[in-house]
Amino acid sequence: MRHLWFSLGFMVMHTVAYLVAGALILKVSRRVYEGRARLMDYLRDMSDAEERGHVERRLLPAQLLRGVLLSVVLYPVHAAIGAMSYGLRAAFLFGLLFVFTHLACAAPCPDNIEGYVYLKPRYFDRGAFVRFQIEMLTYSLLFALPAAAVLF
Repeated sequence: MRHLWFSLGFMVMHTVAYLVAGALILKVSRRVYEGRARLMDYLRDMSDAEERGHVERRLLPAQLLRGVLLSVVLYPVHAAIGAMSYGLRAAFLFGLLFVFTHLACAAPCPDNIEGYVYLKPRYFDRGAFVRFQIEMLTYSLLFALPAAAVLF
């Protein structure tokens, strides 16, 4: 039962942090996601109503699923994380999300190490890279600080 509550809480906290960070950074990242000349033209165009609708219908279920999957992986170390001080738990969760789900992710994206190595220059824009880092730092903090206090 402890793992069920952990996954439920993790799922909700991840989803809220993800949506808030994304909404905040979207204000300064429209050229990445919208229009014909957008940086990531392989993603759906958020200025196109049909494509935006596709994303809107799937965003919440996808993030809820991601939250559950991320939480399940932590089951074997849940007690060890719980034994840490609040500060160490927060730092661990922050690092886990920022590094594992973003910066060191194996999928090449314009905001991570693999993207720097594998993407064509037109997809790796330094300005977008910085904006993505701000978004992911915000997401990781919005998740880690409350999660370290509540989930363990």
